[in-house]
Amino acid sequence: MKKLLFVLLLGIISSWASAREVVNINRSWKFTPGYEVRKNVFTEINLPHTWNLDALSGREDYHRGLMNYEKSIDIPASWEGKTIYLRFKGVNSVATVFVNGKCVGEHRGGYTAFVFDITKELTFGKANKLMVRVNNALQLDVMPLVGDFNMYGGIYRDVELIVTDPVHISLTDYASSGVYLIPQTISKEQAVVNAKVVLNSSHGILAFAGMTVRVQVKDAKQKTVAETVTDCNDGTCPVSILPITIAKPHFWQGTKDPYIYKVETTLMRAGKEIDRVTEHLGIRYYNVDPNKGFFLNDEHVQLRGVCRHQDRAMIGNALYSENHREDMAIMQEMGVNAVRLSHYPQDKEMYDLCDEYGFVVWAEIPFIGPGGYRDKGFVDLQSFNDNGKQQLLEMIHQNYNHPSICFWGLFNELNEQGDNPGDYVRELNDLAHATDPTRKTTAATNISAELNKITDVMAWNNYFGWYGSKPSAIGTWADRTHAEYPNTPVGISEYGAGASFYHQQDSLKQPAANSYWHPENWQTYFHEEHWKAINTRPFLWGTFVWNMFDFGAAHRTEGEIKGVNDKGLVSFDRHLRKDAFYFYKANWNTADAFVYIAERRATNRSIPEQQIKVYSNQAEVELFVNGRSLGKKRGDYGTFIYDVTLISGKNTIVARGGKTSEDSVVCVLL
Repeated sequence: MKKLLFVLLLGIISSWASAREVVNINRSWKFTPGYEVRKNVFTEINLPHTWNLDALSGREDYHRGLMNYEKSIDIPASWEGKTIYLRFKGVNSVATVFVNGKCVGEHRGGYTAFVFDITKELTFGKANKLMVRVNNALQLDVMPLVGDFNMYGGIYRDVELIVTDPVHISLTDYASSGVYLIPQTISKEQAVVNAKVVLNSSHGILAFAGMTVRVQVKDAKQKTVAETVTDCNDGTCPVSILPITIAKPHFWQGTKDPYIYKVETTLMRAGKEIDRVTEHLGIRYYNVDPNKGFFLNDEHVQLRGVCRHQDRAMIGNALYSENHREDMAIMQEMGVNAVRLSHYPQDKEMYDLCDEYGFVVWAEIPFIGPGGYRDKGFVDLQSFNDNGKQQLLEMIHQNYNHPSICFWGLFNELNEQGDNPGDYVRELNDLAHATDPTRKTTAATNISAELNKITDVMAWNNYFGWYGSKPSAIGTWADRTHAEYPNTPVGISEYGAGASFYHQQDSLKQPAANSYWHPENWQTYFHEEHWKAINTRPFLWGTFVWNMFDFGAAHRTEGEIKGVNDKGLVSFDRHLRKDAFYFYKANWNTADAFVYIAERRATNRSIPEQQIKVYSNQAEVELFVNGRSLGKKRGDYGTFIYDVTLISGKNTIVARGGKTSEDSVVCVLL
């Protein structure tokens, strides 16, 4: 039975490889705690997996330590003479890998992929034993050192065996695809892109002799629109640069027109294909103006963004493909066109989906400061500094070809007390530019400091109206900061307020952020006031709601549910949308007609005189209370307000917008 399953798995080929074999090995792993010494004592699990469901219950002391994963794999005799790689897409946070008892390598960092060549340790035609020791304990030489989110341990993304010819397109260049599409000049007449192809050979450099590298660009209809070929007859082409010219390019234009070319890079020996990699190519250029904001292909785009943590209720960060797709669909429904994938590199599928949906992406490394917590985000150790650079290089190399990514994020909420990270951030900034001169660097700050002057563009985490002050203060802050940094594009990397579906109040009162009581209507008001200020300030290059979804933070005791940061616009399990979601939908999504009665969960009311609030992207809305029309109104910022008088007992409220969209609720006047 096992052999039959293995044969079936051989048919699973990755989306970016054809001649190579890619075998997913997620199923049937043996899982044990790190302290378990007895033989044949284990729990059988499938990947993706995390052991930290205890964190989801709000346990501040959720387990952070060593765990073991083991698996037996049959290696066919027919693979002998091939090169065999083991690829992990994400293990948090330190993974030490053994094959047949021998250590083949260690990877330090929980959010990027890594690859080991395991050919020499395998026995062909027999069963082979894999063991992965995973440790998510805090270590002072691995980013992040602190964070307002759960550090789930486990092998929480896919694991693959990749079988190649001894000469192949490299998998070990920072675990990238080995193909980099580097824009040179782009205009409406033509686009010139250099394809950098990195080859690898387990037989030495002379094995490259007689090899041919071909790069083909195919449009959305699979028609070849450009092709270039180079020969390796001199035996010295482990790295090839192949220029590609595309006439009259079809631009990647964000959500307006997210057009993607496919680039097939083929390695051939004597005319026979021995390896192939397919990558996305989105042709676009952009710039950020300190006074006018973000421009994509010379067209101004107001970046209406959200932040996204990858975890969700019940499963933590052990996500499946459908989870990523559901998140993207919810964001698209709201009208999002930009996303900050915080606070770490996320699954490759998310970047693929952002390319497909046309979202502009801020991708970042997990260099996270203390915020309001006691721990430090930076320790000036060489080992820590080296690890941060490694994670930055892995993030950039692995995601180089995604047109959606426009910004590399270098840090979040650092401070300059104690070990000052300024010089190190400058090193990271220089490294990012040297590795990828085509993109901007950015960071998120919450202080006034020299740190704010290092990256190409800058953004601030602000919570006016939640952690003190009033929501209207965001406009005053934005004008003052724009004046203080006249030559640096200014953005808002986080703004948000907590809310519970079950906390409803008749009147509008600001709660204490660190309290149990997080009424939904205050979050709604917070976002209404923020968006009005943001929308009238075009110099803000991008703004990002914190957060799109509620997420796990075991140390948090505020709000209704212990261990959950409830600033999301959507519930942790993605089942419910808060009122603020529909406010943004009314302002950001003009395509999908809808009408929504806000404060609908306040079903029991004590005062007859009420204001009924409706959100809609329609020009006019008509409201009916107990069957009587209160007339049609035109809204402001997608918001329609009606003064009504309720009757004692049950009241039925219906809102209609346009010709077909309708919404209704029932409330009771006590």
